[in-house]
Amino acid sequence: MTDIWFRTGEATVLASEGQVTDAMPEVLIGSVKGPAGQAFASMMGQVVGHTRMYVVRDLNQMVRPATMMTTKATITNETYVNLLGGVVQAAIGDAILDCVIEGILPKDEVDDLCMIVMIWLDPRVSERDDLDQAELYRNNYEAMKLAVSRAMKGEPTIDELIANRKSVKHYALDGIVEY
Repeated sequence: MTDIWFRTGEATVLASEGQVTDAMPEVLIGSVKGPAGQAFASMMGQVVGHTRMYVVRDLNQMVRPATMMTTKATITNETYVNLLGGVVQAAIGDAILDCVIEGILPKDEVDDLCMIVMIWLDPRVSERDDLDQAELYRNNYEAMKLAVSRAMKGEPTIDELIANRKSVKHYALDGIVEY
């Protein structure tokens, strides 16, 4: 039985100039017998505009630990669905498997754990003829590995947050709030 009860992590990998391929996964990792497992099971239904799906690497290749993903933005068209359930899902799945291979997630506990991932996929991806799908994959892959690693390590620590309280601020506050 796992002692991983409820761990959270997030990461951001920004798009290159002119692309809308930012990746910002937020992840919950925990025991299938705890609150993470209960939340996972409660996601088995669908919500309009926020499709929930198991993370698979390809057909018949569901990742372990079992992982459910959903979007942070409302799904509005088929192109968005295809990118989410294609390129992005593959990147998330590959990152999870590599986290197991690299020991970030414990291989001997994958059947006792589950994960929930909230995915940022910019709604403008479906409007871009020049969308770099390889970058979309890379950004989501890198961000997911980082989010899982941070969750498992408990990063950032409260001491790090306290130490940088006055030096780090949310990008949306630039020029709005003085520190």
